[in-house]
Amino acid sequence: MNPLRRLFCVIVPTTLLTLPAVADGPAEPHLSIEPRTEAETARVGAITAPPDDFSHAERFEANPGGAGSVRRRSDAQAFSLPQANLSFAQEGDFAVGNGLFERLWVTAPASTIASDGLGPMFNMRSCQDCHIKDGRGHAPANAEDDAGSLVVRLGIPVPDPEGLARYLGADPDPVYGHQFSDNSIAGVPAEGRIRVTWEEAERVMLAGGETVALRRPVWSLDDLAYGPLDPGTAISPRVAPQMIGLGLVEAIPAADILAYADPEDRDGDGVSGRPHLVWSPEYEVEMLGRFGVRATTPTLRQQAADAFNADIGIATPLRPDPAGDCTDAQVACRAAPDGRDAEQGGFEVSRQSLDLVTFYSANLAVPKRARVSDPEVLRGKALFHDARCSACHVPKFVTHRLTDRPEDSFQLIWPYSDFLLHDMGSGLADGLPAGQASGSEWRTPPLWGLGLTEQVAGQRQFLHDGRARTLTEAILWHGGEGQGARDRFAAFPPADRAALIAFLESL
Repeated sequence: MNPLRRLFCVIVPTTLLTLPAVADGPAEPHLSIEPRTEAETARVGAITAPPDDFSHAERFEANPGGAGSVRRRSDAQAFSLPQANLSFAQEGDFAVGNGLFERLWVTAPASTIASDGLGPMFNMRSCQDCHIKDGRGHAPANAEDDAGSLVVRLGIPVPDPEGLARYLGADPDPVYGHQFSDNSIAGVPAEGRIRVTWEEAERVMLAGGETVALRRPVWSLDDLAYGPLDPGTAISPRVAPQMIGLGLVEAIPAADILAYADPEDRDGDGVSGRPHLVWSPEYEVEMLGRFGVRATTPTLRQQAADAFNADIGIATPLRPDPAGDCTDAQVACRAAPDGRDAEQGGFEVSRQSLDLVTFYSANLAVPKRARVSDPEVLRGKALFHDARCSACHVPKFVTHRLTDRPEDSFQLIWPYSDFLLHDMGSGLADGLPAGQASGSEWRTPPLWGLGLTEQVAGQRQFLHDGRARTLTEAILWHGGEGQGARDRFAAFPPADRAALIAFLESL
């Protein structure tokens, strides 16, 4: 039995795998919800309705993160501020969580027991190393550059998965597991090196005569230390995403996200987003996936635990294996010393520390919008809707009323995402399914903070693998369900395309 299946069989009793979804939608056991009144439901419907007047900004549009929105800084710290509506005590927890997020983990055993347990194999030594200044990572510039803020997922697709397998989508590579580790501690060989070369995919002629060259990455895993990959193993490189607004995303009612799903495309608009229902090992129930490029993770706490374990090789209460993603075939890795300690509850990261990192991740503030009332930006917003970009990049939601998280409770937010899976065509497909998402399906990424990407992370790379160097390139890579919006954008005259890009830069 491969290690990932063994883990699921321990955590998820087989009898639970046949439980149906909650009658009125996926379960949300991580939230303490106060139901909306009929009057509130009507208010939410009215304020989240699409605009019909683009001559001026909508109410509250300048504050995409609701009451927690913060001023728009002009430096690299723009994504690193706490939500504006945190209490004094919460700001203290945020600061401690920030310290853990930035902590450089060291090899065990060490005198600093709260910081040891790195590896044995890993991608980077801290969360911040991948999420640069809490913003996006980047792909290597060339074959000699490192892949420090990028991970490569591995898997052997499972045909027609049923039962437990439908929550996995792919088996791990029998030797290299489900994530490639290009760093390791002394005495344990790293798995190899991630390399990329860039080639021109096509030249696209836009209305008005402009030509745009699209580049495609060609990935290879070189210097393999444990022999070849399984012939059936597919690879899926993806850069680290930005971190802002995640707690607000977690607080969106699942039913409101499901309301945008149209898996059979009954309205005939070519967009057929569907929710990704995933298994939660923490709550032992099927939940709505919200996080990750394929919406494979339902909660921020699980996301933090998964990243600690796979990216840094750190054991937490949710992912207790101190060897991380090492397989039984990697003997030195499985035998290496670890940093589990009684003072950490028998883990390398204690329950309290995991909760603090989760709190930090949940409360990184969304910056306020720029130029929200600028005529060109407003015209670009109208064109964004005309091109039907808003069919997937849904502008706004209102979060749950939450009894234990007032900072996220009943907030009007503007993430510009439906958080559903969409088939984006063969051009972006990587052939590696994840859970119930196919190798060509991707979760719609939120667009808030888009115009600050380069300011925060020092580069402009978009899409899941960083192939797009400009927003225009990112739009032109849209295929499948995004083809119609892409074609409408390409047919706009130059001034209209510039206005739409100005709108995106204002987010």
